[in-house]
Amino acid sequence: MKPSIVVLDAHTTSPLKAGETSSAHPSWEPLASLGELVLYARTSPDEIIERASDASYVLTNKVVLDRQIIESLPSLKYIGLMSTGTNSADLAAAEEHGIVVSNVPAYSTPSVAQHTIALLLELATNLSAHANLSRSGEWSKQADFSITAGGIVELAGKNFGIVGCGEIAQATARIASALGLQILVHSRTQRATDFPCRWLDKEEFLRESDVISLHCPLTPQTKHWINRESIEQMKDEAILLNTGRGPLVDEAAVAEALQNNELGGYGADVTETEPPRSDNPILTAPRAVVTPHVAWASLESRTRLMQTMAANLQAYLNGAPQNVVHSS
Repeated sequence: MKPSIVVLDAHTTSPLKAGETSSAHPSWEPLASLGELVLYARTSPDEIIERASDASYVLTNKVVLDRQIIESLPSLKYIGLMSTGTNSADLAAAEEHGIVVSNVPAYSTPSVAQHTIALLLELATNLSAHANLSRSGEWSKQADFSITAGGIVELAGKNFGIVGCGEIAQATARIASALGLQILVHSRTQRATDFPCRWLDKEEFLRESDVISLHCPLTPQTKHWINRESIEQMKDEAILLNTGRGPLVDEAAVAEALQNNELGGYGADVTETEPPRSDNPILTAPRAVVTPHVAWASLESRTRLMQTMAANLQAYLNGAPQNVVHSS
């Protein structure tokens, strides 16, 4: 009898049904080949137990499997996290009940690094605003050959500060370095890099950075790493980037700083709560560019995600689990 595999929130990874193929989305076939696959586009908290009650293998992206849920699923043997982050499962509860939890590390590294730099270039060049001058016909009305829609910042020679030094941080730093930016790093753990950089404590890092890009994990220590106090230590013209986790930033403080010209710009692919409230001030703050958590979502990235999710489950079925995450 084939094992039952339940995916609780399939839609964002791929909206396809089992057996369907498309040039725009990855197929679920790698997982379907391993067992009886049941796909749910979305699952609310009160639907989890009913949908996963008979499943030995449950995959989730953002649907949270907390202790109460885990203890209500006696058939559960394996949790496959459809992400690099691990905060969708209570790891301690899983370990106590002998449930293996695997994640998918590094699948989105190239895409997230690319998106981070895209946000930086948008803020530094006012690219969309300048393109709109052409599209709207404003350029055609001008007497001069060139018009501007705001300031343009040359990045070469400026200090690009990265918080964290994992795979995505380093990939982003390599692109920034190729653009001529000088790399500054603030991280709990100092690692070898293949690009020149300076390691700084937080105070000096905030003071010297012209751009700050957040790539550290979300922990109680890093929540609101950027807040009113840290913004006060930064340059008024500094650009802040967040493609890590929304709560790394106190959005109210950032929105206020943008309103008061105490921050040069804010580029983010994440918000403190997702989806954000429509009245979230960061969405309409001046010089803020916020995309809807899509940095990870290239076809190439999602295909790697699908392949690794299947490889993780196959490894577990073979008795040699891989990419296992633990509570400590």
